[in-house]
Amino acid sequence: MSFANLGLSQGLLEAVAKEGYTEPTPIQAKAIPAVLEGHDLLAAAQTGTGKTAAFTLPLLHKLSAAIGDSTVQTRRHVRVLVLVPTRELAAQVADSVRTYGRNLPSIRTAVIFGGVNINPQIDMLRRGVDIVVATPGRLLDHVGQRTADLSKVEVLVLDEADRMLDMGFIHDIKRVIGLLPKQRQNLLFSATFSPDIRKLAEGLLKNPVSIDIAPRNSAAESVGQRVIHVAKDQKAGLLAYMVSRGNWKQTLVFTRTKHGANRLAERLAKDGITTAAIHGNKSQGARTRALADFKTGAVRVLVATDIAARGLDIDQLPHVVNYELPNVPEDYVHRIGRTGRAGASGEAISLVSGDERGELKDIERLLKKPIPVFEVEGYTPTEPLRDLPRPPMRSAPRKPQGHHQPARSGERKHSGGGAPGGHRGKGGGGGGGRPPQRSAPRGGQGRKGR
Repeated sequence: MSFANLGLSQGLLEAVAKEGYTEPTPIQAKAIPAVLEGHDLLAAAQTGTGKTAAFTLPLLHKLSAAIGDSTVQTRRHVRVLVLVPTRELAAQVADSVRTYGRNLPSIRTAVIFGGVNINPQIDMLRRGVDIVVATPGRLLDHVGQRTADLSKVEVLVLDEADRMLDMGFIHDIKRVIGLLPKQRQNLLFSATFSPDIRKLAEGLLKNPVSIDIAPRNSAAESVGQRVIHVAKDQKAGLLAYMVSRGNWKQTLVFTRTKHGANRLAERLAKDGITTAAIHGNKSQGARTRALADFKTGAVRVLVATDIAARGLDIDQLPHVVNYELPNVPEDYVHRIGRTGRAGASGEAISLVSGDERGELKDIERLLKKPIPVFEVEGYTPTEPLRDLPRPPMRSAPRKPQGHHQPARSGERKHSGGGAPGGHRGKGGGGGGGRPPQRSAPRGGQGRKGR
């Protein structure tokens, strides 16, 4: 199936083609027709499957058809409201709207989130916009100042709804919903259909089309997962060794805390690795600069907390490292979903100390399979690993079988199945060649709300 079969306008098809996409992803193929037909939607798809394009493309089509080609427009009002949990995701969704809508007649978009000066946002809203992408807290600030009028919203989109509930936005969401017209189209996108999400959907959606693309809480097959057991006080040294020895150019690293992110970034910088940290205590300007530098390659390692990294959309990201395992197993799936997106392959490495064995078991229980265990050949710890016994060493290297390649960066596999890092032919693995053509637009995925 091609995008032309979905009923999108020529301007949208040209924009999609210019981005190098040829075929819609499963979520796009099912969601786009449903949105165009005006149905409410309850959609679940794992990270990196194209959720953002699944709703931005049909909504742009509908807005374009309504606005028409006239350059003289009456005063604009907010017709589409997209609520997201974090600043980064808001910016990413707004960028997607502008990218796909580049050929459409003057559709105006405003992105609204906290941590920045509110006055430019007020100016945009006063001039009139068609689409608002917002975090709940800052949007309610505008409502309180009477600078945002939601009385004519025709479509409400809740993107990353599960994360908004996790972050405690349910009351803000209900306040926003109470300000909207009762007659409207509602689209709810979530990584999972948790009981809380289903409860929210029951009160929000009317006879929705339900789409569940991936098994609940599953990781993308394009992501090669592995575990390396290491003492807690040796994690930073091991990470620096892997980045330097493997000549990794772009690595997203997750820590549990903001202070931990800062400490790790400082340590890697001392080891000569250009590093930036991104978390809720950073100003929006600092977060934007760090992400921009990471995307251009000026920064090799971006250290992030779960809240800050939710919504990061980085093209062809080869490596994700769990410097510390998350407390919530579902967050592991969201973390590693930063790589292996839009048909590309990637690798997710977890550095696991002895006190994280429980978290590892919970993650493997969620995935319903063990994660292969490796050790880094050539890395000599400064002290014996006291937290966990070292995996048994093989007496001789095993010959490669079939098309599988040997482990990269001096890594030796000790247990678990499959080859590391997604050895799936040309372009696979942890930083292999870029595919000549991507198959479909990616959707968004982020962190602090206000």
